[in-house]
Order: sequence, then structure tokens, then C-alpha cells
Amino acid sequence: MENSGGIQASLSGRYATALFDLARDSKAIDSVGKSLDSLKEALAASTDFASLTTNPLVSRSAASAAVAALAKSMKLDGLTANFLGVLAQNRRLGELGAIIRAYGALAAAHRGEATAEVTSAHPLDTKQIAALGAQLKAKVGRDVAVNQTVDPAILGGLVVKIGSQMIDSSIKTRLNTLATAMKG
Repeated sequence: MENSGGIQASLSGRYATALFDLARDSKAIDSVGKSLDSLKEALAASTDFASLTTNPLVSRSAASAAVAALAKSMKLDGLTANFLGVLAQNRRLGELGAIIRAYGALAAAHRGEATAEVTSAHPLDTKQIAALGAQLKAKVGRDVAVNQTVDPAILGGLVVKIGSQMIDSSIKTRLNTLATAMKG
């Protein structure tokens, strides 16, 4: 397996690589990806779930039971459900967001796509993501998977990172640049 942009170097990268290897061997890359997308949405939507992943006071057995129930109620594929159990037992649920991002990058590389990490002040709708993906495809010359993060602190605009390239058109950066220019 190639080291896709240094993903394997981090703890979350090693977990994502292990999950990806299992998914590839089981021919379940897409079903695991869909389950992870559902988990990403649940992390963003549920403060209880987000708290479960980061609370050090939750015991391993309680975390394992909670993620098993969550996996069943969300109808996650078996590989992802088992993986969540491993994360709970190893006290690594806090890495889940980073693991999901790293898995997405590995799956995109496997499909021959580039991965763009896009940060916006507000969630982008599917039309906006499709248009952005088309523009990025024209720029890099291959399909681009868009991994979106919302950060209201950028105020507006986008920050797009593809590999080592970063395009920062956020209002926050523009205001900081203007403030620096005005200082002389």
C-alpha cells in the first residue's frame, strides 16, 4: 500500500489504513465509506455522540456497548461496527473524525481521485460541492473528492487544500491581509 500523502504517519492514519486494508480485502471500500459518512454526520449532529467519543470518564465497556448500539441503530456495515468496537476498547474514539478523513483520502486515492479538504463558513449544498469539484477537476486534471469541513471563524469564502497546495480565499484571511497593509 502506498503512503498516500503521509497518512500512515499519524495514529489516526494507521487506524484508517488498517480499516482501508480490511475493506479492500473484503471488497467493501464503498460500504465502509458510506458507513463512515453516516458516522461523520452523526458526530456533527449529535452532541451526545461527540461527547461519547471524547469523554475520558466513559469506561471501555460502556463505550463499546454504546457504539455497538449506535452501529446497530444506524445500520452500519459489519466491518465498520467491529472497527468502532476496537476504537472503543483501545480508547481511540476521539480519533474518529481524523480516521474518517484519512479513510476518505485513501479511498479517493484508490479510485484515482485527488482529495480536496475544503473549509467553508457554512455547509455547502450538493450543487455547490459538484460545481467546486468540477472546477478543481479542471485545475488538477483528475476527479476530485471533496471533504468538507465547516468553520464559522473564516467568516466566508473557502479554504481549499489539495495535497501540498492551498488556496485561501476566506474573508478572515482577506481582512487580516488588509489590516496588515493598512499598518504600513
